[in-house]
Amino acid sequence: MPSGRRFRFGAGASSAASRGEWEEKARRTEGLGYSVLHIPDHLGTQLAPVPALLAAAWATERLRVATLVLDNDFRHPVVLAKEIATLDLLSEGRLEVGLGAGWHRPEYEAAGLPFDRPGLRVGRLKEAIQLLKGLWSEGPVSFSGRHYTTRDQEGWPKPKQRPHPPLGVGGGGRRLLSIAAREADIVAIAPRFVEGRADMSSLSEAALAEQVGWVGQAAGERLSELELNLLLQGVWITDAQRAKADELVPQFELPADQILASPHLLIGTLELVVEQLQALRERFGVSYFSVHEPYREAMAPVVERLAGS
Repeated sequence: MPSGRRFRFGAGASSAASRGEWEEKARRTEGLGYSVLHIPDHLGTQLAPVPALLAAAWATERLRVATLVLDNDFRHPVVLAKEIATLDLLSEGRLEVGLGAGWHRPEYEAAGLPFDRPGLRVGRLKEAIQLLKGLWSEGPVSFSGRHYTTRDQEGWPKPKQRPHPPLGVGGGGRRLLSIAAREADIVAIAPRFVEGRADMSSLSEAALAEQVGWVGQAAGERLSELELNLLLQGVWITDAQRAKADELVPQFELPADQILASPHLLIGTLELVVEQLQALRERFGVSYFSVHEPYREAMAPVVERLAGS
């Protein structure tokens, strides 16, 4: 599924001990050529996404800011609609909002939140997306679903980007990716999670091909409108490709050959990694790649080579 889209890159950040440290992370991300700074959404040792992203936007000139991704179970969509619209307005339209159904059981249990079966969590997310879009539109919203009900609810403020900020939906399973294909602007393809733990077998190229196939089937005619995103699980620019793969075997619980073949793990010389990303765009249509914060500097030469091309 070739993509006509240009390459775009995002880098993660989640914590800082001071305003100055956080602002420097944002400026460094922008200076390295990344298009987006993104933040996850967990209850542990990270900053709260909405104020952190606003601070990052105010500290930079062009950098877009994104949630990758907000856990839908942590906020009622009526509250979230206001927070997102405010963030988009005050960042002058530099926001991308990513949503997910939640996956990390331990933080639910630690906070005393019910960790419902996947079908319920995904169903809530589906309704939340419908409600959010309504609240970002003009006029009052009355909504009656299985999980949420509103009556004559007017969303205010309205986001600066119309009809709403670019909406990303992230996940690894068929139902969630199908919802993303029908409702989102950005489809963030992730490994599958089982009982709050990543299924390492879903890091394979075959798994990605299956997931992209699900997206294509559900998207239909709107497939060309979608931007496909992959959150890379690691980047190592090295001449010692096999040695690095052998070293990573305990971490990823996969044989070295499978680690080297995974589209989620980039290992090799700069030229080889560039070729891998070009091949992923050509074969699967993935043009937007993100990295976790520890790999921001390692990925920077790749960003310099490919961003915007």
